[in-house]
This record gives sequence, C-alpha cells and structure tokens, in this order.
Amino acid sequence: MNTQAQKKQVLLNALYEPYKKCMACPLATLGRKNVVFGEGNPDAKLMFIGEGPGQEEDSQARPFVGRSGKLLTRILTMLGVERSQVFITNIVKCRPPQNRKPLPLESATCKNLLLFKQIQIIEPKVICTLGATALEALLEKEIKIGAMRGKETIFNNIVLIPTFHPAYILRNPNELEKITFDIQTAIKTSALV
Repeated sequence: MNTQAQKKQVLLNALYEPYKKCMACPLATLGRKNVVFGEGNPDAKLMFIGEGPGQEEDSQARPFVGRSGKLLTRILTMLGVERSQVFITNIVKCRPPQNRKPLPLESATCKNLLLFKQIQIIEPKVICTLGATALEALLEKEIKIGAMRGKETIFNNIVLIPTFHPAYILRNPNELEKITFDIQTAIKTSALV
C-alpha cells in the first residue's frame, strides 16, 4: 500500500470508529449483526456502490461476498481487475430486514454519516452504481435503471456510470453482457487498466 493509500486508510478507520455500533437509524435494531463499511483500495480510482448488505455480507462484515458478490468478482477478474484494486461499498451499511430496499430515512442517514465522507476520502475518478436503488440514492430521484444503465453522468465532479445489480443478472443471465460492458467502461474511464 502506497503512502497516499495508507493516509486514506487512516482517515477511513477514523471515520468508521464511532459507527462500529451505530444506532443512528432503525436498521440498527432490526437484526443486523455487523456494520459493513466497505472494502478495497482506499485510494481507488474506481468505486462500486450497491444498495445494502445481504445476509452473507452481514455475517462476514464484508460487502458483496454472497452470490451477487461472487458474480461481481468474476466479472472484474475477467476484465483484468482484482477486487483489491477497487473500493466496494453500499448506500446503507446495515442489512435491511429480508433484504428489502432501504427506506428514505435509512438511506439519507447513512449517506450523510458515512457514504459521502467515504467518497470524499477515497476521491475516485469513477463511481459505478450497482442497481437502481444505489443510483436513486445518489441522484435523489426515481430512476429506471434500464434507461440509465451505461450512460455516464456526473455526481459531485465524479464520473458516474450506472449498471444493473449483479443480483438482477443472476435472475436474468441474458443481461450479463450489458453489466460486463458497463463495468468495462467504468474500468477504462477510471484508467484502472
């Protein structure tokens, strides 16, 4: 890890410390085991943001490690990128019950306490949102992911490339080519490889 990455990791650790047992929103009392902050390169050029942790993520305290995460990792590997080169997180850091969509209060609380500060510290060149919920939370408006996926937009001076959530691809494998293309575009735009 280079000096810049080390400095950013120290800042991220300091950000996370007060929230390890976070009680700021209702998700804290709805059965979560762990706060899943995110993982990867603290100096990443490319950041992936999903909706929220699932059961596997909650139990391991790591983002995207279940079936969806394994698919994301396979796509990255196929495109010549290791998970450790990017940063992966979610809008909310605690698992919503039954993997439901985060409620507006939950999403807003987590974005303001953690996500926006993570983005400020990491300073990615590109953010790739995974699924409509993540994109809606950042842009704060309703989105049809089918219409927006793959279309570059700007979020706080950062290139934003939305794509499908890997869970959607597991249910609709014929869309694998589209998510792969979008992630490849995000990798190229970030100049990661």
